Amino acid sequence: MWRKRYHEDPEQSDRWLVSYADFITLLFAFFVVMYAMSSVQEQKARQLSNSIGLALGKKAPSPVLPDAAPTPSEADLLPPSVTRRRKSIAQREQSQMKGIAQALDDRLSALVKQGKVRVTRSSRGISIEIDAAILFAPADARLNPASIAALESIAEILRPHANAIEVEGHTDSRAIETAAYPSNWELSAARASRVVRLLAASGIDETRLRAVGHAANHPVASNETTQDRLRNRRVEIQVLSGEPAARSSSAID
Repeated sequence: MWRKRYHEDPEQSDRWLVSYADFITLLFAFFVVMYAMSSVQEQKARQLSNSIGLALGKKAPSPVLPDAAPTPSEADLLPPSVTRRRKSIAQREQSQMKGIAQALDDRLSALVKQGKVRVTRSSRGISIEIDAAILFAPADARLNPASIAALESIAEILRPHANAIEVEGHTDSRAIETAAYPSNWELSAARASRVVRLLAASGIDETRLRAVGHAANHPVASNETTQDRLRNRRVEIQVLSGEPAARSSSAID
């Protein structure tokens, strides 16, 4: 009996494509891995090096801190023209404030030498500290006639400028209770307001002026002696710097 022969399928000529596709896939994967390794940050490489050294018994390395990326400041984000303009304005403001402080120091030199007036530069601008004893009688907010000339001199120097002016009244820690002033709050506020009224009457625009009463809450001395209490009873005229970038905390040269 004759066996039935099975005919073999003709040899396929495209079998090589399977092997070629596998090779291309492996090659692609290889390049992906190589690219990933080349993109490892320096920090990770240092961590790997330290870990290997520690495993080999070397001294424990110091922890690797992430590199701090510099935070751009506002000035770095502004166009150069704006930065230059701001710098120019700040320089003019500094020069102007220094000139005002020097003019005040010269005009009030007699009182400055006696220690009754102090002109200083601060982070806010210029501070003119005046002992309350030369301005007011005890427990009173009416200006002494002899003090009016000094305040008018201050107004004359400040009048041409546009800086805001804040007048602060301060007292010592001794309590006061009168019909006019039930506490140091009323007394300090009334004294600051009285100085503001004189400055306005001397030609300073009222929109630039502000009166603040602090009572005994901002002493500059201990309040334990008569001299300290005299020091704390004061009025401060703050000439505020117009540009925050121009503010400095240096004393008068």
